[in-house]
Amino acid sequence: MAENSIGHEGFAFDLARVAANFSLKGTFAGGHPYGSGHIHDTFRIRTAEDGCPDYILQRINRNVFHDVPRLMENIVRVTAHLRAKSSANPGADPSCEVLTVIPTRDGRHFHEDNDGDCWRVYVFIDRHRSFDRMDTPERACAGGTHFGHFLRLLADFPDPPPHVTIGEFHNLEMHLQRFFARLQDNPCHRAGQVATEIAFVQSRAETMKRLLRPERAGPIPLRITHNDTKFNNILFAEQGGGACVIDLDTVMPGYVHYDFGDAVRSGCNRASEDELDLERVGLDIDLFKGYARGFLSSLGDCLSEVEVAHLAFSAKLFAYMIGLRFLSDFLAGDRYFKSRYPGHNLQRARVQFRLLESMESQSAQMEDIIQTLAAAG
Repeated sequence: MAENSIGHEGFAFDLARVAANFSLKGTFAGGHPYGSGHIHDTFRIRTAEDGCPDYILQRINRNVFHDVPRLMENIVRVTAHLRAKSSANPGADPSCEVLTVIPTRDGRHFHEDNDGDCWRVYVFIDRHRSFDRMDTPERACAGGTHFGHFLRLLADFPDPPPHVTIGEFHNLEMHLQRFFARLQDNPCHRAGQVATEIAFVQSRAETMKRLLRPERAGPIPLRITHNDTKFNNILFAEQGGGACVIDLDTVMPGYVHYDFGDAVRSGCNRASEDELDLERVGLDIDLFKGYARGFLSSLGDCLSEVEVAHLAFSAKLFAYMIGLRFLSDFLAGDRYFKSRYPGHNLQRARVQFRLLESMESQSAQMEDIIQTLAAAG
């Protein structure tokens, strides 16, 4: 296979031909799969010249994102808003703090090839790195600070609001309905393997509906939120305190709990998302405290009392909901999340459910941490 033809997840892509449709600086020198995302096919494109940047080329997963023009319209608007904010901040470097979308040669923000695949390109942000989990309370605090700051920057996002790119993305009731439908249909004959997990889901379903419709719990404001705050969606500068929040596909109207809860469940686990030894899985309460400190220090004065009151619970909700989604996808035949081996999504579900059990055992401490930090301002 030629260097510019990359095999990835069972497909072969001519990256040079795809990249040639974009207004890149420099000469294409090769590309390779990049990152650990579950949804898109992502490649790093190298350029030959020292003075030219490398790029991130992505094949957008159209099974997940059906309306690519609206998706890219969101990203262009959001990055323009963030870049204006960064440019107005003395000492800031917008090129490293905000994603840069590269247009196609005909001025569009994505390219559709002859197979119907849609591609986009960002400038690769050099001398930055991501982390799958928060390894120290200090890094957790930095992560909370950056995600909180991201929400604050979007607080005055102009009308109209971003398009909804995935309908009912965090609607637990919809995910439960889908799960029980798949359980009944049992399309891949896998339900018999997961009796313990099914019982786990059923036993907590009603409790977890506390934030099903947040407006029922009180006057919780609708905000522009990231909605996919896995810790590896922050690129930290290798030197200094700068960072860039990435993966903006799901920036749309949401609730602050979505961003807090998902960050905690993805970053404060003592083990990886697909850890085989479940004894290693659990919430690191020191990382939780660090993340909450950073998040509330960036955003706390913007939050209402009812928002603060549900923050700790939101971490449990997201461990439950993401575990439910992994389990549901396992029942459906691994159609949504990429999997590396048979049973991968089932193992991911088991990790999330074990993490939830750990959170449940530390629930009072989590609530005390949030209330203490919020009271301290």
